[in-house]
Amino acid sequence: MSDLLERLRGRGWRLTAQRRVVAEVLDGDHVHLTADEVHARAVTKLPEISRATVYNTLGELVTLGEVLEVSTDRRAKRYDPNAHRPHHHLVCAQCGAIRDVHPAGDPLSDLPASERFGFTVSGVEVTYRGVCPSCAAA
Repeated sequence: MSDLLERLRGRGWRLTAQRRVVAEVLDGDHVHLTADEVHARAVTKLPEISRATVYNTLGELVTLGEVLEVSTDRRAKRYDPNAHRPHHHLVCAQCGAIRDVHPAGDPLSDLPASERFGFTVSGVEVTYRGVCPSCAAA
């Protein structure tokens, strides 16, 4: 499970009611919600929260490095609270469901020097694509 709320408290980030609700909505494993989904869930906890506040809070969380902005296709951006645990994504090609995966090995070391073209490589993002069990059964 993500420890987003604890990380934010540890940073001394002022947790207003609106920010707390957005963080609570995002907290958890395999959470990859769009801004509209975050807003819809936040409204159930705090009816007066505005869409603008949700977007602004998500932007702040991304800037702080506490939430990742994930774009796996041409669909809406999604927000991932597991920013401090290296992982990749497994995406369903039919419904767009996203799961965090933690394969063994280091994909950075898998790139041979001859394929780095002089770059100093500092990170890697891997997206696995397939069909989830629900879509496969349909």
